[in-house]
Amino acid sequence: MSSIRFFEEDITFQIPHPRKTSTWIKSAIAKEKRMLGELNFIFCSDNHLRQINIQYLNHHTFTDIVTFDTSEEKGLISGDIFISIDRVQENAQKFKTTFDHELHRVLIHGVLHLVGYSDKGTDKKAAMRKKEDAYLSLRK
Repeated sequence: MSSIRFFEEDITFQIPHPRKTSTWIKSAIAKEKRMLGELNFIFCSDNHLRQINIQYLNHHTFTDIVTFDTSEEKGLISGDIFISIDRVQENAQKFKTTFDHELHRVLIHGVLHLVGYSDKGTDKKAAMRKKEDAYLSLRK
């Protein structure tokens, strides 16, 4: 059974308009010619995500997102996407955008990682940003 679920780990946070957001994400996955499996978004604090980053990736830095691919079939999008709400708030201010816009950018960024896009290197990062912008423009 395919589904998109939203959880909170060590904070209190509810995503605005979860059904609308799920529909948008499902549409992006379909446009990438993939099928939705089980997709979990886990909202947490900076410190919690940093601990995940250290434990699983050996990165000792703060980040806005860590994505774990749990797909077992080619073309199926399944995974756990951890998102730091602290970092999303800070980046929204830093990039002079709304919290909602930055949150959706990070959501679709995680999905694009699961699709197979990378942001390692200047060219790949630019290509991913272009995809993010394209999907952000489709939000209703």
